[in-house]
Amino acid sequence: MAHAPRAARPIDPVLVVIPTYNERDNLPLILDRLHRALPEVHALVVDDGSPDGTGELADKIAAGDDRVHVLHRTEKAGLGAAYVAGFRWGLERDYRTIVEMDADGSHAPEDLPRMLEALADTDLVLGSRYVPGGSLVNWPRHRELLSRAANLYSRLALGVRIKDVTAGFRAYRREVLEKLPLDEIASRGYCFQIDLAWRTVRTGFDVVEVPITFTEREIGQSKMSSAIIREALLRVGLWGARYRAEQVRSLLRRR
Repeated sequence: MAHAPRAARPIDPVLVVIPTYNERDNLPLILDRLHRALPEVHALVVDDGSPDGTGELADKIAAGDDRVHVLHRTEKAGLGAAYVAGFRWGLERDYRTIVEMDADGSHAPEDLPRMLEALADTDLVLGSRYVPGGSLVNWPRHRELLSRAANLYSRLALGVRIKDVTAGFRAYRREVLEKLPLDEIASRGYCFQIDLAWRTVRTGFDVVEVPITFTEREIGQSKMSSAIIREALLRVGLWGARYRAEQVRSLLRRR
């Protein structure tokens, strides 16, 4: 697809979408780090009715900082739904870049300036653990093996060349999110990341991976579960089967 000249495509203003569920202790820390790294960016906290008071704390922070905004949701409906709500909020305003970032500190805000610099020449930047220069800190070995297996499975099933297609630290140009059919995205857990990256590639946008340091959370508990893993296995397998069937049909039409 045709793209506008890169020099004519500024990335500012930037919105960082941070979904939360029971992240009261982590939220002030990550917002402070974010604004130390990038003082001008705005953050949108999307809270899914956290019983620990994360939403109320976010409101207090936002009351004293016009760079922080809060979107309250009434139930825990999954990571994908929270991000889609955040994307829509950002698209309704004048943000040119929308970033996904976890609240738990696993995504270092200090890596974001390099990601945004790379976005000047592309459409989607993934903060990647598995390209040269990427690293993992304090992550259990079984989690790393699961992550690497999920990425290999996704690459083989979907035919994508992205090394870390499950990456959750990423920066989109608004044009990408405007083009993607957000209404059709049903993925709730971490396969949401695979879904959007694959749709971005298939829509014809350019994707670049930038190495990051991924650090296991120090406060709170991981949201990973067997249900999330099952959803990813089933959905990616189904998408892959459809994709391969499309390839076969395309080959047959050429004969």
